[in-house]
Amino acid sequence: MPTLYRKRLIPDECIHLKDDIIVYSDDNCLITQWETLHPKQDFSHGVSFYCISNGWKISKFFDSDHNLRYIYCDIIDTSFDSDTETYVFTDLLADVIIDNNGLVRVVDLDELADAHKEHVISDQLLDTALRRLDSLLNVIYSGEFKEYVNKLDSYTK
Repeated sequence: MPTLYRKRLIPDECIHLKDDIIVYSDDNCLITQWETLHPKQDFSHGVSFYCISNGWKISKFFDSDHNLRYIYCDIIDTSFDSDTETYVFTDLLADVIIDNNGLVRVVDLDELADAHKEHVISDQLLDTALRRLDSLLNVIYSGEFKEYVNKLDSYTK
């Protein structure tokens, strides 16, 4: 089984996702089930769909009663070391939250701008993040996003 890491730019950290359970993988995607690393009041566990070629991580967040709280989409960059079968998923800061009522919110663009201004993120990664965000929003608004949610639903606890 591959080893998974989540790298954040703000704060600068790289966390081994040692407790995440890979329930599906192919050359273009991974689906994992997980418990929160740090307990939260509004959610306790979830399932994530790493869309590697798209640069998205689509997650369903559930509370302790297994009720869907919301869908959270991270814009990511992925590196893979085939020798060690290690994935590093770098959070590119821009996120999309889809509430249960269908409201779509783009968040953390201020963090992306701050990271660029402080040279934490390169011009190239900024461009990548914005283009991936745009493609995700186009998929959401076109109605194609349901295909991704349906795939996640088949692996939901």
